[in-house]
Amino acid sequence: MGGAYSRAMTADTLQIAADQADSHAVTLESILAVLRSRRLDDRAARTMATELAAGALVDLRTASDEFRDSLVEPVIGAFARLRNDLRPLVRHGDLDVQFVEPPATGRALPGEVAHAARAIVRSAVLAFVDHGETNRVRIQWDCDGLNLLIDIRDDGRGELTVHDDSLRPIAERVAALGGDLGVSSTAGWGSDLAIRLPLDPPALPESLDSVELSTREREVLRLVASGARNRTIANQLAISENTVKFHVSNLLRKAGASSRSELAALATR
Repeated sequence: MGGAYSRAMTADTLQIAADQADSHAVTLESILAVLRSRRLDDRAARTMATELAAGALVDLRTASDEFRDSLVEPVIGAFARLRNDLRPLVRHGDLDVQFVEPPATGRALPGEVAHAARAIVRSAVLAFVDHGETNRVRIQWDCDGLNLLIDIRDDGRGELTVHDDSLRPIAERVAALGGDLGVSSTAGWGSDLAIRLPLDPPALPESLDSVELSTREREVLRLVASGARNRTIANQLAISENTVKFHVSNLLRKAGASSRSELAALATR
């Protein structure tokens, strides 16, 4: 299995499911916003909520196929899809979302980066909403040729930190792609998320022979390479699934791999 694997082609099915869950959360927030809207009567609200739910079901059936087919997306097109994802929440809720367009000449985004960027923004918007007292969110994308730069700012209570539980899915996704997440907050003025996502996968070592691993990490690596899932690994090694996740996370970091598939490929070289 020589050569670097495309990150888009080796994206984990569980990650796709997590992204779809984020999308469904936005849909549910939008439906609730419609049903609570004072601008719509009961009949119009029911009709619009039904349309939102039907549209979400169609999106669910096509999301995985679109992701696999979208190996490269123009940055403008990826941003337009993000606006479309958030349109129901913006249109029918009390949240004012401002979009700052990326440069039209920006480098095209690998499919996994574009998909992850949209999921990250959706999760961030939901985190802001969950913290309450947020009326306005500003979303900006930019490209420097090597990275997609995302800035998300709200006008809420300004209490978010990088260790906040609501930001954990974002931090994990950013870390998996080799990016950076920064959070700055000012009490009473809001919070700002600054995210950098590399457009190219990190260079992988030729093998893991030169990587320093503990005995337990090598045992976990052997089972990962065999295709075993976390529960199977935990049962075989008599450890908890959380401990397995901890070891797998360390292995991915040490190897510079972005997925279990890349890690398994390195282990078998």
